[in-house]
Amino acid sequence: MPLKRRNFPLTAPGLAPIVPAPIEKSLMKACEITHARPTKGSKIHRRGLAKKKGGIGQHVTKSVTRTFEPNLKKRRIWVTELKKFVTVKLTMRALKTVTKNGAYATLKSAGVI
Repeated sequence: MPLKRRNFPLTAPGLAPIVPAPIEKSLMKACEITHARPTKGSKIHRRGLAKKKGGIGQHVTKSVTRTFEPNLKKRRIWVTELKKFVTVKLTMRALKTVTKNGAYATLKSAGVI
């Protein structure tokens, strides 16, 4: 459902116009480095014994939609160049990238710092 916005700027008598902050899309389930997001897919229900197990083969009875979630974790990463911790929500694949290429280079190229 799209968000409804009123006509802006609002004004009050004797005050400067009130301009709202821009609406950002929610990135709650997205990796900050690889930008991996949940994707839609399907789970296929099958019935019957497989041919290689001596049966007559499996038959598809139903296909159900589902979402594939990224393996997200919240991690505090020490950045030696900045001499501080940076808290990042990332996938485990992105954590391997941070380990391989270094924290500062990876976070800088992703635009996190």
